[in-house]
Amino acid sequence: MIELFRLQQIAYKGERAASRRLAAASGLSDEQALRRTLELKAGKAGLAALVAARAADQLAQAGRSAARDAVRAEARARQARRHDGAPSTWRAWFDGSARPNPGRCGIGARLEGPGGAVEIAQAAGYGNSSEAEYLALIALLEAAVARGVSSLTVYGDSQVVIGDVSGPDALAAPSLHAYRATARALMARIDGLALRWVPRHKNTQADALSQRAFALSPIADIDAEQSA
Repeated sequence: MIELFRLQQIAYKGERAASRRLAAASGLSDEQALRRTLELKAGKAGLAALVAARAADQLAQAGRSAARDAVRAEARARQARRHDGAPSTWRAWFDGSARPNPGRCGIGARLEGPGGAVEIAQAAGYGNSSEAEYLALIALLEAAVARGVSSLTVYGDSQVVIGDVSGPDALAAPSLHAYRATARALMARIDGLALRWVPRHKNTQADALSQRAFALSPIADIDAEQSA
C-alpha cells in the first residue's frame, strides 16, 4: 500500500482540499479520504500509476528549475564580470544630475590611480539628465588626459550615455551628437580605456559628488593625497 506521506507529496492543492471536505462529510480518516480522492482521480489506470506519473512530473520540474537556476547564476556571473572587468591601473566613476529634469546640472567624477585620486564636483549649466551625464564623463576624460592616464576603466550608471558613446554611429542619439563627438575624441587619446555600466548602488561616490556640485562653487578638483 502506498504510504500517506507519498500521497500527500503528489496530491494537488485542490485534491487535498477535496479530501478534507470528504473526511468532514463522511467520517473517513484524513488518509482514507485522500486515498479515496486520488483513486477517483486515477480512474482505471489505478492509484500506483497516478503516483508514478506525478512523481516523474515532479522530477522533471525539479530538473527544469535547477537548469533555470544555473542559467540565472551564469547570467549573474557574466553581469558581475561585465561590471567589474579586468583589473586596470586606473579606475574612474562619473555621474550627472539635473534639477529638475531638465534644469540646473551638477556633475561628479572620481579618478583613482597610482598618482592618487582626483574628485570633481562641478556646476554644469542647464540641461537634461543625459546631457549632465555626458558632461560628467567629458570632465572625467579631460582630467585623465591631462594626467597622461592609460589603462583606465570608467564606470557609470547611465545606460543612455554608455550605450550612446559606445554604440555604432547609426544608433547614436542626434540630440547628444556634440557630447558624443567630444567624449569619443577624448577616449581615443587614452590607451587601454574600457567603459562599463554599473548599477547605481555601485556608483555612490560619483553620485554624491554630482549632488555636492549644487552646493559648491563652480568647480572642485582636489587631489586626495593633498587633502589627506
